[in-house]
Amino acid sequence: MPILDRWAPYALGVLRIVAALIFFEHGTQKLLGFPAGPNGGGGPALFSIYGIAGIVEIVGGALLVVGLRVRPVAFVCSGLMAAAYWMAHAPRSPYPVLNGGDAAILYSFVFLYLVFAGGGAFALDNRRK
Repeated sequence: MPILDRWAPYALGVLRIVAALIFFEHGTQKLLGFPAGPNGGGGPALFSIYGIAGIVEIVGGALLVVGLRVRPVAFVCSGLMAAAYWMAHAPRSPYPVLNGGDAAILYSFVFLYLVFAGGGAFALDNRRK
């Protein structure tokens, strides 16, 4: 529908911002203990796999929220989530709903879509052209 096509860049921009904000929050919980989870605060060793994931989530999430370098950042974030799924979730069960990996799968594919579609509306990358 042509009327909906006009709004597609805005919907893409909102998808990017919302996904990135929630992704960013996962990083702050890992590294800063905020918001505090069931295990309390404190963070992992910065250069552990978990710590590096938190760094990518915070830095990548922040860059994606503002729409800066969307395609390469989304590529790294998509890869991180794919690796997280296969390393941490898949060994528990072949079913994502049982192994807790459904969010990792969704993040991986949303970010992979951003690699090809770009940041949509509201992205700083649009101002750099």
